[in-house]
Amino acid sequence: QVQLVESGGGLVQAGGSLRLSCVASGRFFTTYAMAWFRQAPGKEREFVSAISWSDGSTSYADSVKGRFTISRDNAKITVNLQMNSLKPEDTAVYYCAAGLIATTASAYRYWGQGTQVTVSS
Repeated sequence: QVQLVESGGGLVQAGGSLRLSCVASGRFFTTYAMAWFRQAPGKEREFVSAISWSDGSTSYADSVKGRFTISRDNAKITVNLQMNSLKPEDTAVYYCAAGLIATTASAYRYWGQGTQVTVSS
């Protein structure tokens, strides 16, 4: 089992920045990837970004490229999501996930509880 705990959400004005963090504990394997997904009210959960724990390769949704940066801290088994130039459409609950690297939610076996990000216009 892997436990994931997110932090760092909040309320920010459009154009502002937030940094999300997710700490993993339990039986975390370096073959895993860690990812961020988000879900806005009335919408499906969508892929935001992922990072491979083995080689650090990253991927991003087109909607966040150039604004969001995913990074990892190997020693702390933590993944961070730096979100800059935030837009109202970024408002959602953000979830951390661990599993096989992919852009689909079904590939990820472990999920955090989510953290709310609200961007005001």
